[in-house]
This record gives sequence, C-alpha cells and structure tokens, in this order.
Amino acid sequence: MNPTGKRRTPWTAVSAAVSAALLAVAAPLGTAVAAPAAAPTPALEWTACPGRGLDPRQECAWLKVPMDHAHPDGPRITVAVSRIRAEKPAARRGALMLIPGGPGTSGINDPSGKGQKLPQEVRDAYDLIGFAPRGLAPSTTVDCALDRADLALTTLRPYPAADGSITQNMTAARRMTDACVRNGGELMRHISTVDEARDIDRIRAALGERRLSAWGVSYGTYVGAVYSQLFPHRTDRVVLDSNDDPDPTRVSRAWLAGFETGVEDTFPVFAAWASAPGNPDRLAGTAAEVRPLFLRLAAQLDREPVPWPGANPEELNGNVLRQAAVDAFYAPASRFPSLAKLVRAAQHRTVPPAPPAPSEALQQNGAAVAAATLCNDVAWPTSAAGYRADVRKSRAEYPLTAGMPRNALVCAAWPYPPRHAPVRITGRGPSNVLLVQNARDVGTPLSGALKLRAAFGSRAVMVTVDSTGHGAYLAHGNACGDRTVSRFLATGERPRGDVRCG
Repeated sequence: MNPTGKRRTPWTAVSAAVSAALLAVAAPLGTAVAAPAAAPTPALEWTACPGRGLDPRQECAWLKVPMDHAHPDGPRITVAVSRIRAEKPAARRGALMLIPGGPGTSGINDPSGKGQKLPQEVRDAYDLIGFAPRGLAPSTTVDCALDRADLALTTLRPYPAADGSITQNMTAARRMTDACVRNGGELMRHISTVDEARDIDRIRAALGERRLSAWGVSYGTYVGAVYSQLFPHRTDRVVLDSNDDPDPTRVSRAWLAGFETGVEDTFPVFAAWASAPGNPDRLAGTAAEVRPLFLRLAAQLDREPVPWPGANPEELNGNVLRQAAVDAFYAPASRFPSLAKLVRAAQHRTVPPAPPAPSEALQQNGAAVAAATLCNDVAWPTSAAGYRADVRKSRAEYPLTAGMPRNALVCAAWPYPPRHAPVRITGRGPSNVLLVQNARDVGTPLSGALKLRAAFGSRAVMVTVDSTGHGAYLAHGNACGDRTVSRFLATGERPRGDVRCG
C-alpha cells in the first residue's frame, strides 16, 4: 500500500492507461514564480524496478511531495521516478526529463522505452528520467469508479447523438463528475498542469540537478512549456514535440477543438492511401471518392448500428467509426489498414474482432487523472445552450468529427473552481526551447503548435516536419527533423530560425 492507502499497480502495466481526450493562491498570468518555500527536497533512494520487460539498468525511486504545493507542510503524496544513468560518465551533461503525454499517461517506463530510441550521443550525455505524474499508478493513485460505459472513448470524447443532441453528453458529464467527487478523494482537486510542473521541479531538486533538460511529447509539451515559464532559469535544453495550443483562456478546450482541424488536415492523406492502386485495403478508385464514402457509411451506422460483442460500446455506430478514424490518424503506417478493414466490414454489416483494451483498473486510473487535469486547469462553460450552439456549428463546418470537438466534456459539470490561474506562456527566459511538429497531426495540429511558437517568441525556434501522424521526433523516419533535434540535445546547436524539413 502507498501512503494514502491506495493499492499500487505493477510498474510494467501503467503505460497503457487511457486519456480522456483524449487550478490555492493563483499566480498572476505570465508571472514566473517558484513554489512556496519548503524544506530541502531529500535525495532519492534508488532500487531495482519491479516488473518484466524493462531495461535492467532502469532504477526506480519514490519521492514525497506536498499534495498542495501552497501548503508544503500539509499532507504528502508520492511520485514514482525512474532513471537510466548516462552511458558515458565523462560526457555526462545532466538529466533529461521524459515528460509523457495524456493527460492520464504514465512515463515511468520511458527510460527503458522511448529513451532507448535516442541516439548514442544523447544517451551518453544524460541520465534519462521518467516519472508517473501525480494520481497515476504507481504514484499515489486516484480512481472515479466510472461505469464501464463511461470508459468508452466515444463518451470520454463527447460525441453528440446521431441527431446532434447533446442531452446525453450533459447527463454523462454530471454522472461522471458525481462519481469523481464521490470516489476520487481530496487528491482529485490537486491534479493539474501547474501541480505537475511543481512536482517536476521537486524531482529536479531530488536529483541534485541545478538545471533540467526535457523532451515533452503531446500534452507533455504543455507541461514543459508551463515548467519553462514557472522555472525558466532551471531549464537547460528543452524539446517540445507535437505541441498543444497554450491559449490561457481555453487551455484544454482548445485541445479538444483542435480535433476539427487535425482530422481535416489528415483525412486527405488517408484518402490518397485508401485509393492507391495495388493497396489490398483499397476503398475507392480515387481519393475524391473516399470522403463521401466515409460520411455516408457513418450516417448509415448512425441509423443502423452493427452489434459488436466485446467492444465498448457493444455496437459499431457512426461515432465509433468516427473515433476509429481519429485513432488511426495518430499512426498512419500501422493503423490505416485497420481503419480500412473496419470500413469494409461495416459496408457488409459485419465487424472484426473487438479491439483489445487495457485493464479496467488502468482505464479507470487514466480517465480519473485526465478528467482532473482537464477540468482543474481552466473553468469550462456550464451552459447547455452554449455547447448546443457550438456543436451545431461544428457539425456543419467539420462533418468528419460530427461536433465532438466543441461538445461538453465531464468538465461541464465539474464542481471545483480552478485553484491556479492558467499560465500564460511568454518569451521571458533563456532562448533554449526547440519545438518539433508534424505538418499533419490529428491530436496536436500545426495550427495550435504555431500558437505555442508565437507565445514563446525569441525563446524558441520551430522545426516543422513534412510528416503525418502524432509524434515528430524519432517517430516517422524524417532524417532532417530527427537530426536537428538530436544535435540540439547533444551539443546545444539549434537552428537560428524556424525551419521546415521535407
């Protein structure tokens, strides 16, 4: 048992947790402030990591941090930390924090996973540091005990009913909020991006590092940006990969809305692939035919779903098909074929085997952390009329996503006001940030990434990679982009201005 009485989940299982999409005294917007004064952070005590499939060099430790950083002498929680030491001690520069995406995703095994994709000169220079953000196993955990149906992605990502009604979404928001209030405990009120950034600085201190380098991916780019704003002179070399819109007036609302453009940016690539001669999963003779084919099929499934035993929900309806497309667009090379096979099956009123899912415990944990983060970072509107109008407009302009990106998440019924003002990202601080971004990214579209680039001003430069999918660095085989980021991490050399890698 951990200090709050929650049972620990095995270390090797936590990386599969699902994300929902998938703020004490507020700091003034744009002000870089450290956490309140506290006793010195103790050094970490490293032990072998339990579990199978890990690099044997990976070590693990527990760090106690305040539940509420505004009251450092109050109740404490634990944050799980991992590392693989720099492979060439003579060349060691410091520590590279691997900041996971999500929210609702653990990075505890990242030193053994994506950290080993880093080139040798980077692994020589840095201790690779992973962690499980507060609330996520094997750190002190939270759990809302949601109904199984509410763990479906078409509920967590709020698709309207087939006729555009959002009544069920507002009901689901209230139901899930009630479950989180009833079952989540006090920690649910203290899970936010600002809290995670302050935890990272506690980890930095416990590591004995004066400054910290970082590689943040997806939601981790927002965490990295907030950390760089709150603690600018504690940053060394910062890589932000697949970047979130940092709009402080909207925060997670802007991320959800980004799916409109992300899907539209990516669908033409799918259409070209799905109409290519020689493709065994070809759907149409020309790319122009794929979009109307998909929209007609989704509408047909809205009217007449196909039973899908073992799936969640247990039917293939129009929204399940739309969400399957969103999922496939994250990783075109591996997932386009599965989407095409699903389309072809649905055309014949059949379904493939139900897709595998993480354990319910991991889904519950990830969904609880995601909900807390998204809802605690910024206040969401509560008016059904406002969401209804936004959904109607979105459905007309972006039919592929059917209104989901403008709809009401669980946050529409969240009872807790933000404890921290959203952090406004500015250009104040050292010029040590490198953004890397795919031109077509369903989850973090280029349009949002450009807003983060503009917010950082002279602190950052941006490398735009002519690739499709989510995750730019070491993800899609773009040698120019990979080489530019690796050079920056290894040597500090950064392009003088923004560049595009073809």
